[in-house]
Amino acid sequence: MKIARRLLWYFAFFWVLVLCAGTFFQYYDFKNNSHFLEIKQAAIRTGWYLPAFYCHIIGSSIILIVGFFQFSKWVYNNRPLHKTLGKVYVFGVLFFAAPGAYIMTLFINRGAGVFTSFVIQNTLWVTFTLAAWIYIKNRKIDEHVQMMRRSYALAFAAVTLRFYIWGCMVFGNGVGFKHNYIIIAFLSWVPNLLVVELINYYEKKKAVPANLSR
Repeated sequence: MKIARRLLWYFAFFWVLVLCAGTFFQYYDFKNNSHFLEIKQAAIRTGWYLPAFYCHIIGSSIILIVGFFQFSKWVYNNRPLHKTLGKVYVFGVLFFAAPGAYIMTLFINRGAGVFTSFVIQNTLWVTFTLAAWIYIKNRKIDEHVQMMRRSYALAFAAVTLRFYIWGCMVFGNGVGFKHNYIIIAFLSWVPNLLVVELINYYEKKKAVPANLSR
């Protein structure tokens, strides 16, 4: 079990680095000449899309790195560092990444299903992050940890979304193929949450005997 979790940790960290590095090298110059932004010219002309886009991708890149290390034992046991990074994560989600995502969602032109998926995902992301913050302020550690797992699972959807898009482009018919994108949209975050719920259940079940033996 420990070996599997470690391999999963390295696998996830690799893709987090790939996404964040790719985002930096593609958009750091703010020239707006990427292929993605070229197909969003109508949205950019509204004046709303571009600020939201940069808030989302910059905020998401930071919180993906910060949030990932929050689950390491070294950071978790370093309480001042854990607390500081936690504030960065919560602030980044609630005031940059999630608001930017909401605005970007308004300009999605891939149908009601994809729109609905991203709205639900973003709303759950805000809800879980805010709940985690409230729990830790009330010193409810276990509930805080469970909520942060859920929150990061939805943050990590940025990675899984691009992983599935890459898979479709390489091994399938591309994201433009009928129904592909709506499947990818839900697939990017629903399985993430299911995995976290299994982890939360396993951890809770494992803690019960310890509590009963006291």
